[in-house]
Amino acid sequence: MAKRIAQLFLLFCVGVPAARADLVVLENGDRLTGMIVKSDQETLSFNSQYAGVVNLPWSAVTSVESSTPVYVGIEGGPVAVGPLVTINNQYEIVTESAGTITAAKEAVQFIRSAEEQAAYEREIERLRNPGLTDLWTGNVGFGYAQARGNSDTQTLNFGANANRATTRDKIGVTFTSVYAANDTTGESVVTANAIRGGISYNLNLSPQWFVFASTDLEFDEFQDLDLRFAPAGGFGFKAVNTERTKFDVFGGSSLNREFFSTGLNRTSGETLLGEEFQFQYSSFGSVQQKMTIFPNLSDPGVFRVSFDTTADTRMNRWLSWQVSLSDRYLSNPVTGRKKNDVLLTTGLRITFVPEDQGTQ
Repeated sequence: MAKRIAQLFLLFCVGVPAARADLVVLENGDRLTGMIVKSDQETLSFNSQYAGVVNLPWSAVTSVESSTPVYVGIEGGPVAVGPLVTINNQYEIVTESAGTITAAKEAVQFIRSAEEQAAYEREIERLRNPGLTDLWTGNVGFGYAQARGNSDTQTLNFGANANRATTRDKIGVTFTSVYAANDTTGESVVTANAIRGGISYNLNLSPQWFVFASTDLEFDEFQDLDLRFAPAGGFGFKAVNTERTKFDVFGGSSLNREFFSTGLNRTSGETLLGEEFQFQYSSFGSVQQKMTIFPNLSDPGVFRVSFDTTADTRMNRWLSWQVSLSDRYLSNPVTGRKKNDVLLTTGLRITFVPEDQGTQ
């Protein structure tokens, strides 16, 4: 009798984990047991008993059963909490408060385990109320070229970008510089020396509309420009805002203060109209571009244009190769100087992104 009880107890201990396991059935007939981690409309993450965590195409999943309550987001409805089963190609969530809720597979926006839901809610709270030093991402890029022999030249470029985006606002900081010198004649002659940078702040008024304030600073030795200080503000519209593609249009006004080494100082009011585009064309490549036109209100017919674009090819999570072009057009430069100045730089870029950046 004691031996029989021991056998039954052993069978019970072995059977309990199996009974509590979640089940996923794929369209090819494969059946996986384990625990649901999370899913969206593209991928189901599943902790298999024998294969560990695997990511399954959501389109290949035909049936899901959970042994414990999960959080299910249904299109057009609230988040349902309860055990999940699949009956006649319909997903059924047995909730305590609303009874059984039925949804088609196409209507299921996400599934999360209790642990994943808790992590998601913590991240949402962090995005709503972040610390000032939290959520920053960005990159630092540099390049250096040198020639020796019949020529003796050197070129150094440096750039940096940092962004802090929350559900409420966004801060952006940019910096670009290039310096080149020619020592071929035995005397060092500077052939390029320019620095451009700025800071911007966007405050969301709605999912599409935002207000912004910014300040641009610029120095260009060969335009005789000691300093351009241009604070600006206005409104913007997020025309496209997806994970891979973002396109904003914006407009407003600016105050342009210019100090030239010739002794000329100018102050003028400006309007501004611009657009900003970002496109992640693959997991390892992206393009960013921004152009702004500044018609002069104090001197009609005068204007300036700023254009910046960068192509980035990622080598690994933190290192990439970048090519950047920065163009500044001024319709009324000081006497003897050209209207257009272009900086073309290339080199390595180091990216810093927190491991836990982003939401689930």
